[in-house]
Amino acid sequence: MLRHTFIHLPGVGLKTEQSLWQKGIQSWDVFLDEYGRTACPFGRGKYEMLSAQIAVCLEKLDKLDAGYFAQSLPPRLLWRIFPDFRQDAAYLDIETTGLGGPNDHITTVAVFDGKQVFHYIHGKNLDRLPEDLGKYKLLITYNGTCFDLPFISNYFGISLKQAHIDLRYLLAGLGYRGGLKGCEKSLGLDRGELDGVDGYLAVLLWNEYRNKGNPKALETLLAYNMADAINLENLMVQAFNMAAAKEGFGDLRLPLPPTPHIAFQPDPHLIEQLRERYFFC
Repeated sequence: MLRHTFIHLPGVGLKTEQSLWQKGIQSWDVFLDEYGRTACPFGRGKYEMLSAQIAVCLEKLDKLDAGYFAQSLPPRLLWRIFPDFRQDAAYLDIETTGLGGPNDHITTVAVFDGKQVFHYIHGKNLDRLPEDLGKYKLLITYNGTCFDLPFISNYFGISLKQAHIDLRYLLAGLGYRGGLKGCEKSLGLDRGELDGVDGYLAVLLWNEYRNKGNPKALETLLAYNMADAINLENLMVQAFNMAAAKEGFGDLRLPLPPTPHIAFQPDPHLIEQLRERYFFC
């Protein structure tokens, strides 16, 4: 979809981009060929300026410079870069002890690169997270703009400069709301034994692990955290397909990804115990 995008070019807005598409100028290659030169609604000077800009875009894309497009595209349209940078993307989700108060900290983090799921645990290997995140050009989250990314930045004292697609806003623009779990259900994802587990229960699981040394609590928390990260890929693909079709590029549809294996399994009995202890006392 990125090669069909013109809105990031100087002086090109949504209406102009739509006009180019309607005239059959639906890609950078067509814009630069003989048909594009003759059908383009711009004068010679502007056409040559935009042609030079497209040449820069092709160079940046060849170098997989996601930051360049993140700076030039409106955030709500950053989904268009997904297929080109998918191989350098990380689906990220964090669990914490709270919403970011002075005493709150990250408990676990799950990072999924489309092939492997990596996990980080407070007090064990969490300090490796900033360096590992530096390997990726694109971060994909749900509500990461307001929560995950600023929490990580403040906690580690770092600046995350990768391109970032926040599925909360992309899915909301497509009519899907209700939080991550609500969007998952609306789009056909089943959590199985983790159905109904939420961020508050994740805090209880961490406390159960830290205060009582219960390994099943940590394993259940990691299973939940990993499910959050893994499901982001499926949601991202579905969101891309819907958004591309909405723009008239349904032929760019991506196949849904397979669901990877999660090494940790939740303990349904423990989940029920915590619910009874903290929700029904």
